[in-house]
Amino acid sequence: MRDLPIEDAVLPPLPRAYHGINWEGLKTLYVREIQRFWKVGLQTLAAPVMTALLYMLVFVVAVGGGRDVHGVHYGTFVAPGLIMMQILSNAFANSSSSLLQAKFNGLMGDFVTPPLSALEQMIGFGGGAATRGIVVGLVSLVAILPFASLPVAHAWAILYFGVGAALIMGFIGIMAGLWAEKFDHMAAVTNFVIMPMTFLSGTFYLVERLPEPFRTASHYNPFFYLIDGFRYGFIGQAESSLPIGVAMTAVLVVMLGWTCLWMFRVGYKIKT
Repeated sequence: MRDLPIEDAVLPPLPRAYHGINWEGLKTLYVREIQRFWKVGLQTLAAPVMTALLYMLVFVVAVGGGRDVHGVHYGTFVAPGLIMMQILSNAFANSSSSLLQAKFNGLMGDFVTPPLSALEQMIGFGGGAATRGIVVGLVSLVAILPFASLPVAHAWAILYFGVGAALIMGFIGIMAGLWAEKFDHMAAVTNFVIMPMTFLSGTFYLVERLPEPFRTASHYNPFFYLIDGFRYGFIGQAESSLPIGVAMTAVLVVMLGWTCLWMFRVGYKIKT
């Protein structure tokens, strides 16, 4: 039996070569991340809104009373922080849970096999997480409006810090999802890092009224600048330095995005 000529041999197909960005693959990954939280809207949209309304009830009615903070009613002061809390927590939850569940279900190959570059994976997961954070923030805003008067002093600050916070937490969620090997690891990040930084960021109080060393420590908390800048967009007053908050947000987005890009590129805990 003679060998077949090389032109008649059955060879495996060559991988598809994409010059530039694989737009179809990127769109598919992004839509997948959107559909993940959209299909369980009762859990991903309604539950955070209920949480925000309960916080409003407890802190504004039971604690705040009729007092003013920064020259505005306490409810107006607290509401932007509650909205930002929902943006932060839901953006983190989307990307981290997506990757961790894929690990447990043995589906990580679905992200490695397709012709998607590290940049496209970073944009797909990060963009999907940021979208969930922003959508939940908008729904929370609509739900809170009947209970708190929210003027719009600087729309650019609302947009800048809202989108920046969603991207930051989306990227942190990617890093946590790739690093975590079990749900206990993810719970540790949420309970011992995300939640303390969120509650110690001036959401319900003025940081300047904290005793030392907590007052100084709060100024090293990036969540403080995100919440304060976001609140500035509504009430027109900031407790921190606004230029520092703007610069810090941009630096974090770039640094965390680059870290996620590196983790996907080397296949951190994805490839053997």
